[in-house]
Amino acid sequence: MTNNDILKKLRVALKLRDDDIVAILMLVDFRISKSELGAFFRKEDHPKYVECGDQILRNFLNGLVIHLRGPMPEKNSTDLKSKSIHKKETTKDSISKETKSKNFVQTKSNKKGNN
Repeated sequence: MTNNDILKKLRVALKLRDDDIVAILMLVDFRISKSELGAFFRKEDHPKYVECGDQILRNFLNGLVIHLRGPMPEKNSTDLKSKSIHKKETTKDSISKETKSKNFVQTKSNKKGNN
């Protein structure tokens, strides 16, 4: 199976038009015209047939991921720091809750012993 076959099958399966494929390739900053794209969908014995290269198929698949899932959120160093700070706060909160519950149990047991 060639890259052209894969591109054709994905086009049919996802019901994509030439405009859609050009837009998907634009998502990954890969520019191609509709006439260049049409050459990939011709029969192999056609004089204007062009073999689809790995780079074009790779860019199409990467663009398709963005098209279907949406762009990945950017990860900033400040986001990572805030997440680690949040984890530390959560740990501190859970420790203080455990300490309070232990004190409550000890206070309750002391009252029983005094009766």
